[in-house]
Amino acid sequence: MAVHLKAPDVDALRPIKGLEISVLEAGIKKAARKDLTVMVLEAGASVGAVFTQNRFCAAPVQLCQAHLQAGHGIRALLINTGNANAGTGQEGLMRATATCIALARLLDISPEQVLPFSTGVIMEPLPHQKIIDHLPKALDQMGQSSWGDAATGIMTTDTVPKAASRELMLSGQRVCVTGISKGAGMIKPNMATMLGFMATDASVSPECMKDLAKALADASFNRITVDGDTSTNDSFVVMATGKAQHTPITQFKSGLGLELFNAMQEVAIELCQSIVRDGEGATKFITVLVEQGRSDEECMKVAYAIAHSPLVKTAFFASDPNLGRILAAVGYAGIDDLDPSLIELYLDDVHVATHGGRHPGYLETDGQRVMQQADITVRVQLGRGTHAQHVWTCDLSHEYVSINADYRS
Repeated sequence: MAVHLKAPDVDALRPIKGLEISVLEAGIKKAARKDLTVMVLEAGASVGAVFTQNRFCAAPVQLCQAHLQAGHGIRALLINTGNANAGTGQEGLMRATATCIALARLLDISPEQVLPFSTGVIMEPLPHQKIIDHLPKALDQMGQSSWGDAATGIMTTDTVPKAASRELMLSGQRVCVTGISKGAGMIKPNMATMLGFMATDASVSPECMKDLAKALADASFNRITVDGDTSTNDSFVVMATGKAQHTPITQFKSGLGLELFNAMQEVAIELCQSIVRDGEGATKFITVLVEQGRSDEECMKVAYAIAHSPLVKTAFFASDPNLGRILAAVGYAGIDDLDPSLIELYLDDVHVATHGGRHPGYLETDGQRVMQQADITVRVQLGRGTHAQHVWTCDLSHEYVSINADYRS
């Protein structure tokens, strides 16, 4: 039921020099599906990451944060689906650590150089021994799998694998950027129940990577919401192998760094929008644009108030132009001195409300016409300043309830 979303062209996904991938079946939850992905980086790669803001974060998230802080240089990523290893306490940490130790021994590296990731059902013990038992086979097949295999291997309730690539020239050198992501439900900003992995063969300093990962997340994954639930396992990882022979990038906001950032941002936005288009039960993809705010923060407040509203989302599902629900969301967004008489509301090309009330020329048939589209833009003008921000969301359907009612079965 994905909204205008097709499976990626796997032949268009560019391999990244200095990174190898293996994807296989480990039987973690379901038989006959690929559920274990291993990525191995050559020495000298730079890695940055952004994680969930949920205080009940999963064991692998805790280990990733600790391993990155240790600063030994990340050499491998270990990703499983079918089990989130969240809400598992000290035992969950021990099991995740055991998988890192096992992979580190096989690669002759430190366990702190391994980043573990899990996604799936919460509060069930991680079948870590299945993962450990399959690691030798994974390393034997290293490099035989593609980014397309990995995009499929990390899926849970996704209906379509999500992957994208870009190429660019930096100082006369061809540079590739490729990324994958998964996610369909429990999607809310500050990272959601999603995993995102992006790699480039560009040369980026380790000091720059943390800021680069955060800036990319803020421009993409931190602008999406499906259901307003912030998950326990969300992770977005950015890797630079340094194999492209150009001047190393130490700042990404100017020169070569900005060129690379723009290409990586295109990939990140494509991936995060794919998550929303594949939202559980989604039939509409909605851009919420808030303009004329006094600050970016208040624009985002209003945008998320609209995007999170169950009443707004169900109206979109029904193609019902009950657009007073949008004005109500603007009103409770948390701007204490908001002047309703300055509010302008547009639905694509249709001017719905002016000066806080119904536009004299608005016809409900025009609203219905737009609401029946698969892609819709809601535009709100606050009349308070010059700032503007946007988020991406989807509608809320009967199918969303069905999917989540049956998720554990």
